[in-house]
Amino acid sequence: MLGGQVFIALIRYVISLGGTILLFSLMSNSRFGRRKTAALYGCFSIVVIAAACVWYAVDWASCVRMSAMVMYLCFAVFASCMSADSIGLTMYKLALNFYLMALFLVGGIEISILYFHRNVWADIIARILMITAMALFIDRKVKDPIRRFGNYMENELDGYSVTIMIISILFGIGFILNPNLKDPTPFRLFQIFMNFFLTGALQMLAYRLYLHIGREKEYKKENQLMKMNQRLLERQLEFLEESVEESRRIRHDIRHHNAVVAEYARQGQTEELLKYLSEHEEELEKGAPQAICANMAVNNLLTAYTRKAEREQIRVMLDVRLEKNLNIAAADLVTILANAYENAIYGCMEVKRESPKRECSIRLMIKRKGNKLVIYCSNTCRTEIEMKNGQPQPEATGGVGVLSIIKTAEKYDGEYDFKNDNGVFIFRLVMNTLSA
Repeated sequence: MLGGQVFIALIRYVISLGGTILLFSLMSNSRFGRRKTAALYGCFSIVVIAAACVWYAVDWASCVRMSAMVMYLCFAVFASCMSADSIGLTMYKLALNFYLMALFLVGGIEISILYFHRNVWADIIARILMITAMALFIDRKVKDPIRRFGNYMENELDGYSVTIMIISILFGIGFILNPNLKDPTPFRLFQIFMNFFLTGALQMLAYRLYLHIGREKEYKKENQLMKMNQRLLERQLEFLEESVEESRRIRHDIRHHNAVVAEYARQGQTEELLKYLSEHEEELEKGAPQAICANMAVNNLLTAYTRKAEREQIRVMLDVRLEKNLNIAAADLVTILANAYENAIYGCMEVKRESPKRECSIRLMIKRKGNKLVIYCSNTCRTEIEMKNGQPQPEATGGVGVLSIIKTAEKYDGEYDFKNDNGVFIFRLVMNTLSA
């Protein structure tokens, strides 16, 4: 610490705390609006800076040793309450913010000592310039990537990793901020450089680690979508093969039908011909495929998967009430329903492999209530299906489906849940049909 009057200490505290709040705000999401956030941080700053100035005037020695750490701990508690991020992600951002704070604090002091004969104004100006440079860099280069990275980290972060990382950073920077090491010897400068390098490398390591994990999860989702599309194509090919066979049968039946009609006509048997045509019409109506719902995309998809389920001797119960047009893209609706139905069939087939005599069934309900689309799907499953974070493990669904459903549902502010109810797997989803 370079010392100085209370007025000088006040300026330093305002710059340092203001810079810390600015840098954290650029990286974090507040749970309040801009005005309320600014007002709350302003009130907090006034209270903390006033207390620090009183402390500086009453007991300069202890204030020099402890003020930076105490002020930051107070800020960390307050910022945790202000942040809309999860606690683990907030701790990571606070650790990064602490690193940046130490950088401009130590940087300003060392610049003043080495080049300006301990001039306090040189320290103040250096802090302002460093904070400005950091804020501009974060705003233009880091803010968006670190917020996207935060989504990855929030899903993958574990308490042990973040605890070890924060403790390492606090020890490293705490050593740098030790006011008892005053002499700017080459060895002292080397220690400062190495500590900043190591703590910075630790931050970068954590960033790269969770970024890699997050991207791997994104690639896995894309891979699952590709597999889902492959399965849909397989169902379409099955449909096509069935259509070809059906067309051959129809051509054969038409030839037979025409021969019978011609024979009745040659014999002049009008009443018998009319009776035959009436019976033939009844047979055609019986063989016609039943429409499941008015929505053509959903109707075709459910028809294809229901045929597959029935071939596997799985009982299917459908309660589908959908109009022709929805405010949900057909591709998105197909993605959800195809994955849910495919996974239900897979779950039933797994049960049949283990217990051939066990009866398996699938129940699918799709309804629209006001601006909400409600989807309920239940199927027979193994009782030992493992769940993690409220989601079934990939091996329980054939490796695809769940992440694709979640990704598509979140596009429409969907609320969903999965559960295994003693051998019955249940998937529920409510989506807003007015947003996309």
